[in-house]
Amino acid sequence: MFRFPTRRTFLRAAAVSGTLLPAGVLAQRAFVGASPAEFDPAICRASYGTPVVLPEKRSLKLTWNATAICTVGVAVAQEKGYFARHNLDVELINFGGSTDQLLEAIATSKADAGVGMALRWLKPLEGGFDVKIAAGIHGGCMRLFSAPNSGITKIADLKGKAIGVTDLAAPDRNFFSIMLHEAGVDPNKEVEWRVFPGDVLPIALKKGEVQAFCQGDPLGWMARERDGLTEVANNLSGEYAHRTCCVLGIRGTLIRQEKPVATALVQSLLEAQVWVAANPEAAAAVFAPHAKAPVEQLTAMLKSHTHHDHPLAGDLRSQIAAYGEELKRIAVFKQSTDIQKYAARVTADVLS
Repeated sequence: MFRFPTRRTFLRAAAVSGTLLPAGVLAQRAFVGASPAEFDPAICRASYGTPVVLPEKRSLKLTWNATAICTVGVAVAQEKGYFARHNLDVELINFGGSTDQLLEAIATSKADAGVGMALRWLKPLEGGFDVKIAAGIHGGCMRLFSAPNSGITKIADLKGKAIGVTDLAAPDRNFFSIMLHEAGVDPNKEVEWRVFPGDVLPIALKKGEVQAFCQGDPLGWMARERDGLTEVANNLSGEYAHRTCCVLGIRGTLIRQEKPVATALVQSLLEAQVWVAANPEAAAAVFAPHAKAPVEQLTAMLKSHTHHDHPLAGDLRSQIAAYGEELKRIAVFKQSTDIQKYAARVTADVLS
């Protein structure tokens, strides 16, 4: 079910500075040249405030992970013209460095914004980078697997076991550590985390070097389908069903000095996300050149994610605070961190 903005959202957004066009005008522009199969009326209704169309074309640099299916909205926004409809000329940068390097690049204007995983960004952001999380993009895409017939079917079964990860700061390692803690298992003392390259994780499981591993889509999904693995949990399990995992971060100076540009970026990307949710097969075809997976599998992955779910403003701040409290409990965050102040500092409402 789509979440549409309330009347209050539209009234608040009417105060956004910059050149504004009525939602109906932008909606008409959005579907010029679109085929009937691509058109979905939900997109017209899912405007995030009064659409901001910049008076002059504005160039931006946006970082993303081009091989992660969770960033599909970026590819769609570029190919389907959502950035262009807001008069944005977006250069996509497939960033391969560390998270600290990425956030520093955004904070120091080497890039203007980035899409990434909340649970990879939140610890480095505790250090004070001037990057603001402006929107949640979607939920889903992190999975935890065990071997078939291993007897491991729930999180608590992992006590005393070895779990494979791609790195010890990986978002899935953080997420499933949170789930282990919730299940009464100390993720720092009662399981062993072993690091392997992503394509080696299923092999390590087969060899018994680990009894489970966690991995994001598309590689995790493909390994499950190929090897008949048991999916023990994912990041839409239980109370996390509506928690965002992928976020859009924008450099603080851009928000403070050119808020309409930040607003246009958020609106264009979220409009693209709504299109993804309404057209998963077409979105999979857009993303297919970036992933070594068939369109049919990519489509199934997208249908399992929540690309229609985009927390903003207070909802986003609450979700980031919830993650912060959980990360503090598993000793990722410093115990001295004031989580409410932290969440307020690292988030921004650019649609108000």
